[in-house]
Amino acid sequence: MSDQPRRPRPSGKPYRRPKKDPVRVLAFEALRAVDERDAYANLVLPPLLRKAREKEGPEAFDARDAALATELVYGTLRRQGTYDAVLARCVDRPLGEVDPPVLDVLSLGAHQLLGTRIPTHAAVSATVELARVVLGDGRAKFVNAVLRKVAQDDLDGWLERVAPPYDEDPEDHLAVVHSHPRWVVSALWDSLGGGRAGIEELLRADNERPEVTLVARPGRATTEELLGEDAAVAGRWSPYAVRLAEGGEPGAIAAVRDGRAGVQDEGSQLVAIALANAPLDGPDRRWLDGCAGPGGKAALLGALAAQRGAALVASEKQTHRAGLVARALEGNPGPYQVIAADGTRPAWRPGSFDRVLVDVPCTGLGALRRRPEARWRRRPEDLEGFAPLQRGLLRTALESVRVGGVVGYATCSPHLAETRAVVADVLKQYPDSDLVDARPLLPGVPDLGEGPDVQLWPHLHGTDAMYLALIRRTG
Repeated sequence: MSDQPRRPRPSGKPYRRPKKDPVRVLAFEALRAVDERDAYANLVLPPLLRKAREKEGPEAFDARDAALATELVYGTLRRQGTYDAVLARCVDRPLGEVDPPVLDVLSLGAHQLLGTRIPTHAAVSATVELARVVLGDGRAKFVNAVLRKVAQDDLDGWLERVAPPYDEDPEDHLAVVHSHPRWVVSALWDSLGGGRAGIEELLRADNERPEVTLVARPGRATTEELLGEDAAVAGRWSPYAVRLAEGGEPGAIAAVRDGRAGVQDEGSQLVAIALANAPLDGPDRRWLDGCAGPGGKAALLGALAAQRGAALVASEKQTHRAGLVARALEGNPGPYQVIAADGTRPAWRPGSFDRVLVDVPCTGLGALRRRPEARWRRRPEDLEGFAPLQRGLLRTALESVRVGGVVGYATCSPHLAETRAVVADVLKQYPDSDLVDARPLLPGVPDLGEGPDVQLWPHLHGTDAMYLALIRRTG
C-alpha cells in the first residue's frame, strides 16, 4: 500500500470512507425487501437479524441493536403515511418522483427524528451516513438537506401543519395523524359504530407494538410451565395464554421449540375455544378446520378435541401451508389428519362433522399491529376479490356439518363487508341454520357488544381484531 497521502478532492477535503452502521443498514435492507418483494417485515427481519449476529458477532450486534433495528423497521412502516405527509412538505418534487431507496432512507430518518428519542444531531448524521453507504455521496447530500428541514419541528408541530383540521375533514385528519389510509379509517369507524374517542383509541392501538402471546397446547404443555419463564405473565382472557414482556424471545423457550406451545394471539385462541365449547346436539366425535394454515388454531383445536375423544381433520388448500399445519399438529395427543384440499370443493361427504371452523382469507385489517405494511398494500377493491371465497367457504362449512352441529366463521378483519355481510348473505340461502350467541362462550371478556356474533378489538381487548359468528344447523 502506498505511503503517499490521499489526493484531496476538488472541494479540498480528503475523502472519508462512509462508516457502515449494521443496525441501520439492516433496517434499510428490510424496508427494501418489503417494498420490492412485497415481503412482510415479520418474515424478513428474523433471518436478517441472524445474519447480522453471525457477521458482526454477538458483542458487536447485541440484543439492544436487534431491538433498535426492529423498532426502526416497524416504526417506519407503521408511521409511513404520517412521514410521507411531512416529507412531501420538505422535498421539492412529488414523492412519487423520489427513487424508492432514497425515500426509504428518508423515512428511516424521519422516524428517528419524529418517532424516537434519538437526539436530532445523531438521527440526522446516522441517516446521512447510511445514505452514503447505500446510496452514494450525491444522494446523501439530498437526504441531509431534507432531514434538516424535517428536524425543524417535532411530530406534534408537523401534524398541526400537514393534517387537515378534524372539523373540516375528520377522516383525512385521522388518516394523517394516525397513519392509516383514509378508506381503512372509514371502514374501521363504520365497524365501531361511530364516535371519535373509539376510533382514535383503535388507530393508536394499531400503531403500538403488540405483545408476544404464547399458547400452552392442552395435554402437551401448561400455563404454569410457561409462567416459569422470565418475563412471562398470564394471559387476560384465554386459560391457555401466557404473555411475554417486551424483549421476550419465544424461540428460547423449550416448550415452544418442542411444539408443545406456540405463538398465538389471544384473539385467535378465543375463537378456537368458543367453537370447542359451543353447545351442540348429538355426538361430538369429528371436528374440521377448513382453512387450517398455518396451523395455530388447528393445533389448539386438535388438543381440545383430544380431551373430548374427538378427531380433527385439518384441511389447507396450499400444499406448503399444509406442511406447516402438519408441523404444528405433530405430537398432538389425539387422532388427527392433515389434508391438502380446497375448502370450497370438499374432499369429504356432506354432514361429516360435528364442529367446523373456517377462518377465512381476508384483508387482514385486524392484524395491522403485527403487519403494519398491510395497511399500505390493501385496496378497497381487494374486498371484492375475497368476497366470493369467503361466502363459498362458509357455504361449504354449513354443508359439511351435520344437523345439530356448529360452524364457526372467523376473520382477522373487522370490516363489515368481511364479517356480518358475509354471514347475513349466506344464511339467507340456509334458512335451516341459526346464529348462536357467542358471548357466553368467552367468559370474562368485556365489551362484546349486542351479539350474537363477537368482534374483538386491539384497544378494548389487547388482541387482534378477530371476528367470530357461530352458526348451528337445525335442519
